[in-house]
Amino acid sequence: MIKNGTRLQSQVDQTQVIVVRSADSVDDLRCGGAPMVLVGSGGLSGAPDPGLATGTAMGKRYTDDSGAEVLVSKAGQGTLSIGKTPLDLKEAKPLPASD
Repeated sequence: MIKNGTRLQSQVDQTQVIVVRSADSVDDLRCGGAPMVLVGSGGLSGAPDPGLATGTAMGKRYTDDSGAEVLVSKAGQGTLSIGKTPLDLKEAKPLPASD
């Protein structure tokens, strides 16, 4: 199982993520349809699947239904997914009003 703090990179674009909250599902984390690998353990090989190429935003967190959460440290064109299921963009919580 991939641990919290693990840095992963895409094999098909420039996307890099940090695992904030791990879950068993993170073992099948993909970007652009290709499995993600540890940072520094591979180069680019191919292009993102056209159906999974909506892009990622730097500094944003993405989650799945099992509670896994990743933080994008470098943006790219591929869609983050668990298998073929895209991750959800985690919405920022509004700060309480201070009167």
